[in-house]
Amino acid sequence: MLYKKHLVLIPGIILAFVLYTLSQGFNNIIGTEFFGYTKSPISTAMIAILLGMFLGNFFRIRDGFQKGLDFSREYILKMGIICLGIQLKPFEFLDFGKIAIPLILVCILSVLIVIKLLIKKLKIPTRMAYLISIGSTVCGTTAIMATAPVIKANKNEVSYAIANITLFGILSMLIYPYFANVYFDGDPLFIGLFLGTSIHETSQVAAAGLIYEQQFNSPETLNIATVTKLIRNTFLVIMIPLFAFLYNRGQAKKNSYSILSIFPYFVLGFVGMIILRNTGDQIFLNNSNENWISTINIIKLSSKIFLTMAMAAIGLSTDLKEIKGMGYKPFVVGFIAMATVGIICILTIEFYTNFFL
Repeated sequence: MLYKKHLVLIPGIILAFVLYTLSQGFNNIIGTEFFGYTKSPISTAMIAILLGMFLGNFFRIRDGFQKGLDFSREYILKMGIICLGIQLKPFEFLDFGKIAIPLILVCILSVLIVIKLLIKKLKIPTRMAYLISIGSTVCGTTAIMATAPVIKANKNEVSYAIANITLFGILSMLIYPYFANVYFDGDPLFIGLFLGTSIHETSQVAAAGLIYEQQFNSPETLNIATVTKLIRNTFLVIMIPLFAFLYNRGQAKKNSYSILSIFPYFVLGFVGMIILRNTGDQIFLNNSNENWISTINIIKLSSKIFLTMAMAAIGLSTDLKEIKGMGYKPFVVGFIAMATVGIICILTIEFYTNFFL
């Protein structure tokens, strides 16, 4: 029975892998054959997303593929993020973690204040505003789905919020890597912090970091963006109870929620991979062990493949018609939330560089 349950995942996973392979092929053709460059101006991850969106919106994806695509979006993505941990050297993440946490706190508080003001101006339902704000500041769809039960959000409000986060997350994912490279003059620390703080979804941050790494040859930026986003994800543990309290205060009955059920456990896998890299370096690199170096390279390549497969699955699942039919007011809130996070992030980084460096 369990064997059959796993078999239904195979078609969707294969489809995601085929799109990864096609994206890699298109990347090579565009770069070397069409433009005559040594490297394509469009990254493999971006091609995978756009190709998935095209196929998903112009062709009907059979139901038999859906479970495997869902698995790719959720679990293969997490596997890719966990494998990214192999790229971090001993205690490297502590250098930017101490900057990332204050930056994330400032961005969260700023967006909450701005959205609180917008609720009255645009007459957006409080529950939808909460969903958009936590999706914008913490971790996108995951945060929305975790918050919805504790504030009694209905299905339409959840759909609105997710469509909102999807639209602006994809826009920022495609634009921010190039904008950040120009604005921060190629500084991997600040670009990684900006991408990890200002883009909504974990998958979108991973894609933006991958796009930047592939276009500007900066694995460090991908590492910093990923760690910053994972730190940001852990704020769910604080934000969900806070929103539950704010929404339910004054009511006789409080909703129940579990901290354990919302904690992003794949963060532990990511940390475990960092420890594995650090331990392995200490044991093997002193002896220039080629097998250990090969293992690191295989895990790095696996990370790129897993993440690109997840991007393709996300593209296939993005319904542009559904987004179009959602109305404009919540999207105004979403756009302002995205702009607020981006602007506050830039201002905070500028403040840090002027006063602490």
